[in-house]
Amino acid sequence: MTDASTLVDALRERGWTLGVAESLTGGAVAAEIVSVPGASAVLLGGVVAYATPVKQTLLGVDEALLAAHGPVHPEVAAQMAEGVRRAVAVAGRPADVGIATTGIAGPDSPDGQPVGTVHIGIVTPRGVRSIPHLFAGTRSQVRLQARDAAISAALEAIRE
Repeated sequence: MTDASTLVDALRERGWTLGVAESLTGGAVAAEIVSVPGASAVLLGGVVAYATPVKQTLLGVDEALLAAHGPVHPEVAAQMAEGVRRAVAVAGRPADVGIATTGIAGPDSPDGQPVGTVHIGIVTPRGVRSIPHLFAGTRSQVRLQARDAAISAALEAIRE
């Protein structure tokens, strides 16, 4: 059983729904979850907010935070996770859980942070967290590691 299938099962058991906001992973987290039969019972939708302004306009990330620190910051990940819950709301009810990824996959860094810097935001009914990572490898490898870490972090947060 994969972490994605375990996540879908854990959400279903709790009656919780999910929204996913992605930057560097470009939809890979949502795609991994959708690969699980029955994911439609929990996944409401996802947003690929690749451009920095979209993080603010669509997900509600604080404009001053983005101006001061850029898109690769722990609080940006947390606000993306919170924002996607609202973005995928159904009948006025936001998703119970939000997952977000933001980071630098490479090959170059636009802001001087190391390539492989990733922040994963997780929001559940129990709280908000942002988990920093520094992954090694190629652009593809960093993106895959970020995808897997996001699913694993969500699963851990839900199980608490």
